[in-house]
Amino acid sequence: MRRSLLNPILAFGVLIILIISFYYVGDTVDNYFPDQKPEEITSMSIGDTVLAGMKVIDDAKIRKVPILYHFDYLTSLFQEEKYLQIINGLLTGSLETPLSQMASGSISSQGVAQGFEGPGYLSVQGQQLVVNPPQTFVWAYKTGYTVGVKTKSGVEIRNGGKSGTVIKEIAESDINNNTIPHDYVTITTFKKWYNKADVGNYIYLDYSLAGFSDGRNQVIPDQIETFFGDSVVAYMKNYPTGSPIMAYMGNHTENVTTTYSQSLGSYPEYGDASRAYNAMAFARGWNGTIIPPKTGSTGKENIGFDPCPDPNATGGYATHGVCPAARALRGATTGSGLPLPNGILWGELAVAYDTSPTVGVKVYNNQDYPVKIVMWTEGSGAGLVVYARVVKLS
Repeated sequence: MRRSLLNPILAFGVLIILIISFYYVGDTVDNYFPDQKPEEITSMSIGDTVLAGMKVIDDAKIRKVPILYHFDYLTSLFQEEKYLQIINGLLTGSLETPLSQMASGSISSQGVAQGFEGPGYLSVQGQQLVVNPPQTFVWAYKTGYTVGVKTKSGVEIRNGGKSGTVIKEIAESDINNNTIPHDYVTITTFKKWYNKADVGNYIYLDYSLAGFSDGRNQVIPDQIETFFGDSVVAYMKNYPTGSPIMAYMGNHTENVTTTYSQSLGSYPEYGDASRAYNAMAFARGWNGTIIPPKTGSTGKENIGFDPCPDPNATGGYATHGVCPAARALRGATTGSGLPLPNGILWGELAVAYDTSPTVGVKVYNNQDYPVKIVMWTEGSGAGLVVYARVVKLS
């Protein structure tokens, strides 16, 4: 009788000793192997752009730990409904670290981004992996990415600039729309460049978005439409390299700050029809331009103007008609508290003869909110009126 009572007591004591031993062993092991960092389990780089529904966790990277000193993980895994991992842990003695230990509510227990709208980005806050939702306004800069580099026998297409990675080599005889990226440079323009270029010269063929206002990583050309929409790509095509690009706008209001107008008037010696065309071209070149806070932007590229005869101009021609349009832009911007645009002068002669009315003019936004320039014309010929408006986005 005494023997039968002794055996269970002895077994219980041994069990307690084992539990205490495993606790100290586990605690010692835990000191040698610190907790896994959130950035070690991602399927992408910290700072990459993320849409809701994207998988941001690489399950294969999640560390397994001995069940004996992380028995509490069973509860967490059960709450995450990871029953297969629980069974596997009980059979093997090692448990997968629950995502709740390393990720927040913006990432589901299955490692999928959730609970936000628009293009967020992957980040680490404290010891938690999170997806930051986008701010109301997110902007970046149009940055050269894909280039064509002339070689002795053809051209190399490289990503990441002239010293970037070669993605393909194209023989001179194979240069066509199927082999050369042509969203920004037509194949005709490319061939003209190629025929004049020396070996080693390069030309930009496609562009990324970089230098984001919220610090996220560069977005390469083939991801821009996916994350920000085709309207952003269309906007980028109109503006020169280095221009600020409003990549995302959430819910916001638009309020007109200032509207200013100027009449064209008649100067038949310069050709009123050409002057009216140039004024309308100026308006097209600036209409819809969005300028984020503390940045500056020129007008659109590839806006054509009609040369008007002028004996005082270099070469005997000038783009008359742009001065009334420039005065309208000048009145709207300065009336809204913005500085005088670079390239625009005070006085009737608002644009110098040798200044491009679009890419040669730059509007700076010194405010704490984005602004949009709206320009349009009414009437025709000498009776044309040019309107310019600055709209506050908030």
